[in-house]
Amino acid sequence: MGFEALIWGRPVRTFGMPFYAGWGLTQDDAAPTGRRVPVPLPRLVHAALIDYSRYVHPETGQACQVEAVIAWLSLQRRMRGRYPSQLCAAGFSGWKKPFVREFFRGSHVAFVKEPRQVPADAVAVAVWGRKHDDALTTSAPVIRLEDGFLRSVGLGASLIRPLSWVQDEIGIYYDAMRPSQLERLLATAEFPEELLQRAAGLRTQLCLAGITKYNLAGGAIWRRPENGRRVVLVPGQVETDASIQYGASGIRGNVALLQAVRQACPDAWVLYKPHPDVVARLRKAGENEADAGRWCDEIIGDVPLPDLLAQVEEVHVLTSLMGFEALLRGVPVVTYGQPFYAGWGLTRDNGLQDRVKARRTRRLSLDELVAATLLLYPTYVSRVTGQYTTPERALQELLEWRAERRNRTHALCMKWIAWLFRKP
Repeated sequence: MGFEALIWGRPVRTFGMPFYAGWGLTQDDAAPTGRRVPVPLPRLVHAALIDYSRYVHPETGQACQVEAVIAWLSLQRRMRGRYPSQLCAAGFSGWKKPFVREFFRGSHVAFVKEPRQVPADAVAVAVWGRKHDDALTTSAPVIRLEDGFLRSVGLGASLIRPLSWVQDEIGIYYDAMRPSQLERLLATAEFPEELLQRAAGLRTQLCLAGITKYNLAGGAIWRRPENGRRVVLVPGQVETDASIQYGASGIRGNVALLQAVRQACPDAWVLYKPHPDVVARLRKAGENEADAGRWCDEIIGDVPLPDLLAQVEEVHVLTSLMGFEALLRGVPVVTYGQPFYAGWGLTRDNGLQDRVKARRTRRLSLDELVAATLLLYPTYVSRVTGQYTTPERALQELLEWRAERRNRTHALCMKWIAWLFRKP
């Protein structure tokens, strides 16, 4: 502690002979040895923290500089200090509870099954999205959780662990009916040049690596038609999702969206991509979605999203996150609902209500949108350490995770082939 006090510029008196005594920086009651002569404080700090010590990064296990460890420790301290030491989490399923604890490190989390069981003296309450709004009667601040935008390798509906969640103390990003922490960041945050450079670098890395929210492996190959028609991609959504309930305006279904796109783009090759959860039969198809082929030219399944976005002229969405993915890759986006990325001058918007327009008057650059959405808003937790991490490190872990999944799949295929062709 004496060494730390010196770093903080506090007077230090010693009664023994610690390593930092005898250099003319402390008041020493014990006689210093003849080997120690006065030195400036920066020299002592450099010798102790840089020359003498060796560091291993907690996330990579590789040798690193002291600055990297200090940055990691600083991140842990800052993130742990955001919320009260005690909070109540209401209505979470068993598989999510360990992750709730991880994302609220620094707080003791007490779980209750129902929102009505939240204690009257609760300091803060965590819930999933807007799922329990009708049952919440607490006057305590509410923190709403939802999947982040760089989530995992695999679908959330398959109970895959998340690398990122958002923790919103104002609203939630998909709810256009009221402000959210993300909307407030987009409307008011300052974006210094250093932050914008980080955003541009992250965006470039995401696009080059083909990283998306779920990073689904494999998939079919799709090639655009040779008829020369403009290709318009329309992503389907799970119609019962909260993003449609709270983010749509007029149109609220996939077929209605396709009809609107066909009317707006009569000569285009309209390409419909059902939601991955629907394709995987983890969620129900939308109303009359079986008739989607009447309003589009082609329906595709598990084509990798980055490959698809590289071949289309436009993406038309209701509230789908695919619109944000398209913006990252420079593809023009038309919205028919009120997703968080609409209304800032980066999209053509057909469904924004006046009250939403009134809150979203600021004109943003793409990297300002990226900075707020990927750097400032979400919380990232390392799959390796279970501790807080940065979006850049989360990207690296997603790449490693995806490679592991591919290698495992390849090994299983080879094992199956070997078994199939085994000698009798």
